[in-house]
Amino acid sequence: MSVVDKYINYVKEEAIHQPEKSWDKMVLGFKANKLKMKLLPKKGMAKGYQKLESLMMSFVADSLGKRGSYVWGNIFAPCEILQCFGLNTLSIECLACYFTGYHLEDYFIDCAQNSGIATTLCSYHKTFVGAVESKVVERPEYAVTTSLSCDGNLNTFRYLDKKMGVPYTFLDVPYSDDEESIQYLADQLRQLVTDLEDRFGQKFDEEKLRKTIRIENETRRDLKEFFELQTKHYYPGELISQLYMMMGTHLLIGTEEFRDLIKFMIEDIKTYPEFTGKKILWIHLLPFYQESLSKYFNENPDYQIIASDIIIDYMEEMDEKDPFTALAKKVIHNLYNGSYSHKAKMVGTLAKDLEPDAVIHFCHWGCKQASGGSILLKEKMQQMGIPMLILDGDGIDKRNSHDGQIKTRLEAFLELIEAEEKVC
Repeated sequence: MSVVDKYINYVKEEAIHQPEKSWDKMVLGFKANKLKMKLLPKKGMAKGYQKLESLMMSFVADSLGKRGSYVWGNIFAPCEILQCFGLNTLSIECLACYFTGYHLEDYFIDCAQNSGIATTLCSYHKTFVGAVESKVVERPEYAVTTSLSCDGNLNTFRYLDKKMGVPYTFLDVPYSDDEESIQYLADQLRQLVTDLEDRFGQKFDEEKLRKTIRIENETRRDLKEFFELQTKHYYPGELISQLYMMMGTHLLIGTEEFRDLIKFMIEDIKTYPEFTGKKILWIHLLPFYQESLSKYFNENPDYQIIASDIIIDYMEEMDEKDPFTALAKKVIHNLYNGSYSHKAKMVGTLAKDLEPDAVIHFCHWGCKQASGGSILLKEKMQQMGIPMLILDGDGIDKRNSHDGQIKTRLEAFLELIEAEEKVC
């Protein structure tokens, strides 16, 4: 057993038997992994994805290692505003994924369910709730969440406030895209600024927000170029690379560090060979631990995930002159806001731009929208002549995913799209 595995097992046992003492050791492990990423990058992975993984590990490790430097949120919380206060937004869904590094997801999920949390709740939320229930995690000063896109958000953050006394702001996101709805959300964002000023004793600088939006616009333009290049070049990454990219586009968007990384990736990908395999557009969450999926999508020149809808869920230009209205529009226009027919239409636009050979929709356990709306998307893809596979599983809880079934269905689907090309 390696030193790393021994440390993982040690922290896991401590989290179960002496939870109050485990948090600092868990954060120390994240910091050690951060150094490992920089000193010993993964062989075979593209340099850009190596740097992305290192950046996101540093982001989480450095944030957790400095008390008072972060707030809890969901991935749609307005990180741009929080950055103006020197605060990082740590998504509870992403943190739940990081806990899996210590193989604690089963234990935390069981803790949550034993405390009365419904088994049907999203397992990302159950993992985080269980970490709180087991007294492993330390509380931050504040939390921010939105009604987009998971109906579990409000209840989870209410629970965190009740259990740990973490005050939070809940942003109620309208479905309607009209001026009244946009200003309704913009006013909530202005109130969030006032609450943060009172909570952290800092004066808000609106020019910082305008600068953040300028950087975000530049980054988003660069992201468009990168994803277009990824349809043409083989750029070896892993399933988890898509998770890190999702974290970047939601938790670090508007920062110079993430912008500079995407610029590097644009130049780096141009040095890689032409991609001649099958281009996959991924929909919804990515079960990065799944063995069969990893086999086909980790550094495989035959199949490449060229983009994911949850990474590029908003790609419009933002008006820096009216930053609160711009942020309100960003959230309301998000691909995940509103009815699933709205999402299907926007995914159709993505597919038209990126021209994938196939679409894979992962229906995560506990996500009612994904399961209920996937057929609408499949009908849209059929109209466009794009093959689509619907996979059922769990993004984090291995007990809800059956690798054998996923392997059988995935291989049959890949054989199908290969055979269609030969017929054509």
